[in-house]
Amino acid sequence: MTTPTNPFAGRRVLVTGHTGFKGAWLALWLGELGAEVHGLSLPPPTSPSLYADARVRDLLASEATADVRDAAAVEQALTRVRPVAAGGAESVGR
Repeated sequence: MTTPTNPFAGRRVLVTGHTGFKGAWLALWLGELGAEVHGLSLPPPTSPSLYADARVRDLLASEATADVRDAAAVEQALTRVRPVAAGGAESVGR
């Protein structure tokens, strides 16, 4: 159940890039807030990785391996998860 101080509790959230550094932290944080966290990402980009070391997979409700540039894969994940919120963890450079 969401509260004014915790809008993510009990909410389905899709995190893109959850195997990267920022995405792994976002997934961990949302999990701590009580969100139902789902991930869509390529395999971890480094070894070792925060994703593996922090055992992010253990807190995910589901996970799909795909490139976010693949519109069909993203659409499939959104249809399957039906998130209340979707957030990307990738930074945008100039």
